[in-house]
Amino acid sequence: MRTISLSRLIISLLGAFLVSVTPLTAQIRTDTLRLLFAGDVMGHAPQISSAQLIKDKKYDYEPCFEYVRPIVSNADLAIANLELTLPGKPPYTGYPMFRSPDALAEALKNTGFDVLVTANNHSNDARGAGVISTIRTLDRLKLSHTGTFADARERDAEYPLMLSKNGFRLALLNYTYGTNGVPTDSPTIVNLIDKTIIAADLEKAKSLKPHYIIAFMHWGLEYQLTENAEQRALAAFLARNGADLIIGSHPHVVQPVRQEQTTTPEEPDKNVVVVYSLGNYISNQLKPHTDGGIMFEVELLKKEGADKAETGRNGIIPVWRYIHREPTGKTAYFAVPIALAEKDPSLIPEMAPEARVAMLQFAADLRKRIGYNEIRH
Repeated sequence: MRTISLSRLIISLLGAFLVSVTPLTAQIRTDTLRLLFAGDVMGHAPQISSAQLIKDKKYDYEPCFEYVRPIVSNADLAIANLELTLPGKPPYTGYPMFRSPDALAEALKNTGFDVLVTANNHSNDARGAGVISTIRTLDRLKLSHTGTFADARERDAEYPLMLSKNGFRLALLNYTYGTNGVPTDSPTIVNLIDKTIIAADLEKAKSLKPHYIIAFMHWGLEYQLTENAEQRALAAFLARNGADLIIGSHPHVVQPVRQEQTTTPEEPDKNVVVVYSLGNYISNQLKPHTDGGIMFEVELLKKEGADKAETGRNGIIPVWRYIHREPTGKTAYFAVPIALAEKDPSLIPEMAPEARVAMLQFAADLRKRIGYNEIRH
């Protein structure tokens, strides 16, 4: 009898212990936030002509993004590089001075993009008035933006850009290597890559207590398939000074995605994902490897009560720029998620066989060259 009683006592105590700890364990919740980054949104002259319904008056860019819309709209926050200006009135022009109709930004908004970065080498293509017009257009559309500012007061008040979603607080910073020699008209500001300024901005970002800091950099050399030493050194600098994720644009081709290790006072063994270049999202560029790019998807993880978020599952989503040509000569531009088009060949029934071959070749080359985890939707 004594042995049985002792067994029952042990079982009873064990049950009480499990009851006491299980609710505590269940209270620890991990929140998630899905981010999506898209590369260079360009506005070459043929794209403007393609979208034109009534010259200088009415344009429609909505079809350009119809195939990526389900992926973009599914993200909690979708961010793209707007590599053009929105002057608000004609003349609308392509290279070398990119000035596009507001309808392009409207289509990006309707596709599901939440944020556009605007610091790039074409920020000043419509001079100071274009910088301000671009900012005001994005404000009107309720598209968050950063990288260019109407004046110093606006930059002081709104930079770094703080984003709040699903209980996460993010800081987003954006810089460019230059503006093609076109001066920045006072009082407007285009964020240039300057380590002293960037370090101060990152300190300000950290003082705002975000869960995660993202640096979106316009850097590197055009058409180079690998990042250079300057990009690597700057990435290391950004990581040491607080950036948790680094996204790159400008080369117009996809460059490697790498996991970079660094050490900071707060994190002795910090791992930062660096996407050196997303490549083109949509454009009329015809040089090798410029007919597409990647979207980069990353899931952030935050335990309940944690001060910092962690980088979770992440990967690339290859995108190809398809130009559909009618017998009449009319063209249409599309950003096509390649995996979806591979899975469903009837996705774009009018795609010419030679175009499909070009898409598949682009995809094969990209996958072999980048060799990074691919997310298929």
